[in-house]
Amino acid sequence: MLDVNQVRADFPILQQEMYPGVPLVFLDSAASSQKPTAVLQAMEHYYRALNANVHRGVYRISEEATHAFELARQKVANFINAPDAAQIIFVRNATEGFNLVAYSWGEANIQAGDEILLTEMEHHANLVPWQMLAQRKGAVVRYLPFTPDGLLDLSNLDELLTERTKLFSFTAVSNVFGTINPARRLIAAAKAVGAVTMVDAAQSAPHMVVNVQELDCDFLAFSGHKMCGPTGIGILYGKRHLLEAMPPFMGGGDMIRRVTLEGATWNDIPWKFEAGTPAIAEGIGLGAAVDYLTNLGMDNVHAYEQFLTSYALEALSEVPGLKVWGPPAAQKGGVAAFTLDNLHPHDIAELLDKDGIAVRAGHHCAMPLHKKLGLSATTRASFYVHTTTAEIDALVASLQRVRAVFRL
Repeated sequence: MLDVNQVRADFPILQQEMYPGVPLVFLDSAASSQKPTAVLQAMEHYYRALNANVHRGVYRISEEATHAFELARQKVANFINAPDAAQIIFVRNATEGFNLVAYSWGEANIQAGDEILLTEMEHHANLVPWQMLAQRKGAVVRYLPFTPDGLLDLSNLDELLTERTKLFSFTAVSNVFGTINPARRLIAAAKAVGAVTMVDAAQSAPHMVVNVQELDCDFLAFSGHKMCGPTGIGILYGKRHLLEAMPPFMGGGDMIRRVTLEGATWNDIPWKFEAGTPAIAEGIGLGAAVDYLTNLGMDNVHAYEQFLTSYALEALSEVPGLKVWGPPAAQKGGVAAFTLDNLHPHDIAELLDKDGIAVRAGHHCAMPLHKKLGLSATTRASFYVHTTTAEIDALVASLQRVRAVFRL
């Protein structure tokens, strides 16, 4: 189990007060996590000592910056057990990863009448790019439904996965329900009909072991800012034979091998997909975040969050009129999306903020999911390595005050 007090000391933002005598209780890591000192220092060191472009200079600080940037790529490869760092593409975020695959692989491989399978619990980032691709190509998007308790309904999986299915893209962990989906089973089922698979690991990579070779997925994407890293950097993993066959997504510098006035030839992977000056400091920061999580141990991270989730669901059950959406703690990650009687989530979040408690209120970029539940929005508390049981108790106490304010 993690020593949460020691972990909290690594996050400077947690030491501040929101209002006089009111400490910050940050319960919105599913949207964007806080950054430990090690990440902040790594990025500052780049700007102070190595501020030069990568891959192009033959002077010392450029070569050192290149080494640090490419070392971060190798750290990410090790983190998800990718066979080769060349299969790690730096993108801005998971959203760009899905769009890259949709435009590069999708344009070359999806034809009219083909089917793309998603689930009803997807984040918009793993929904809209495929809808756009289907509209451009005349393909059909189908959806694996979820049950009332927030689990994927696999009863008709064989009917939805057919020889017409060219791609199955799904979230490993729901950002609303927290549901941990059976990724290996879903990937194996897709492969049995010859479909390419893509995994949204935005909510799994920060919280549990992700092993792409064990999963045997074709593509996988996640964002740095949800796993103790900076914004503006994310990862697309792909199998080598797919990446090598795919055309570039963007044109410009660094993604070329040779350019003439008549045309161009492309660089090797991963640089073929990394046009222009990359987010160098952010890539180095992500490498530091990977180091930080690796040192904590992802098994420890997951075990601690399972403990927190069980504690939170039990504590929240004591609030009259409150409903947590999704499966039991044993089947979910560190997310509790809830409704409280007929109160609007924005009103709840605003009152919680008065007690220094930061939660997310809205549809969490999952409008179809909320529509199926008959809800316009939910309030979402999410937990991470620095969350304490005392903070969960503070959330529950604040929710009781919310009830008192509205005389419930």
